[in-house]
Amino acid sequence: MKLLRVGTVGAERPALLDQDGTLRDLSGLVSDIDGDLLADEAALGRIRAAAAGGELPVIDDEAGTLRVGPPLGRIGKIVCIGLNYHDHAAETGAAIPAEPIIFFKAPDTVVGPDDTVLVPRGSTKTDWEVELAVVIGRTARYLDSAEDGLAHVAGYAVAHDVSEREFQIERGGTWDKGKNCETFNPLGPWLVTADEVPDPQALGLKLWVNGELKQDGTTAEQIFPVGEVVRYVSQFMTLYPGDVINTGTPAGVAMGQAEPKPYLRSGDVVELEVEGLGRQRQELKDA
Repeated sequence: MKLLRVGTVGAERPALLDQDGTLRDLSGLVSDIDGDLLADEAALGRIRAAAAGGELPVIDDEAGTLRVGPPLGRIGKIVCIGLNYHDHAAETGAAIPAEPIIFFKAPDTVVGPDDTVLVPRGSTKTDWEVELAVVIGRTARYLDSAEDGLAHVAGYAVAHDVSEREFQIERGGTWDKGKNCETFNPLGPWLVTADEVPDPQALGLKLWVNGELKQDGTTAEQIFPVGEVVRYVSQFMTLYPGDVINTGTPAGVAMGQAEPKPYLRSGDVVELEVEGLGRQRQELKDA
């Protein structure tokens, strides 16, 4: 299933995109797309049955003006994996990490897939990163195997891990200052349930800036694959339904390019997609 949330900021309602591309209203069945729903197999079964039976009402958006919000509400935490692609590590001159590098993004960085991204005040090195986001569906603690890790995944989504490199690398401390600026985690458009993604290590990722292709990679390049990432993270913290893991970005970021590096500015347009998971488009403006 392709689950999503539509409407104005803070007033999104749950929806489903059916096989014909028709937007269907889920608000008569569930109150939101969130961790509680993803952990409730019976509720998910009712959605599947209603969709298969043609029982879900159509959401009218003939004008194409209905905002698509983040596909997940009430996110608990966003765990991010740094330097998780062989080609991205190579372009930045970094050694291949022996273990996954973990940092966090606050849930309030999340915006819709087509919402405005704000360039922080004083920023000269705002960068792009297309990523595969993993959404947890079952409580995970001290998992034993990568296979068990995959079994705890409810679904997948497109994430844009926007980053300010000077704040991240040159201003001291951890990476968090360059990762948690407002609007720095567009998510969506859909949460695609795990049954529709048979192999998360066979997905293409692409990102364009002002129409120019910058990133063109595949999750096959991940150093630590999805199942192993979930298993590993569960050794250090409990993952709950509705938590998100951003699993890293392939080569092609501004930081990895020759001088003058083409960092983002107000007025730039970024578009990105992950195979089968939908597409995002953001215009950048000054904060």
